[in-house]
Amino acid sequence: MTVRGIRGATTVDANTRDAILQATTELLSALIEANQIQSDDVASAFFTTTPDLTAEFPALAARRAFGWSDVALMCGHEMNVPGSLPMCLRILLHVNTDRPQREMQFVYLRGATALRGEPAEPN
Repeated sequence: MTVRGIRGATTVDANTRDAILQATTELLSALIEANQIQSDDVASAFFTTTPDLTAEFPALAARRAFGWSDVALMCGHEMNVPGSLPMCLRILLHVNTDRPQREMQFVYLRGATALRGEPAEPN
């Protein structure tokens, strides 16, 4: 079995605890559904937010909504690159699977759909 990386991103409506947890839950649900992920197959998850999101740790949503209390979870901030998408939350899941990387479905929701494809050049 191999570990595959699956990424996703979304934007958050406000820098509030509820908005961060709601956006994280929505994105994790979409990643789980798109990739048919079983909780026991998740090796770890890395959550990042842009520096304008500070009201809560996104990993809390994984523990509360999905019961991932035994999964290695980590949160951090993205680099503050000029012109980058604000209020953005990203997730990188590491999943044990026999499926090839090309079958992994990345998910971009809300304003993060702008991140699909090549990264935008800063203004």
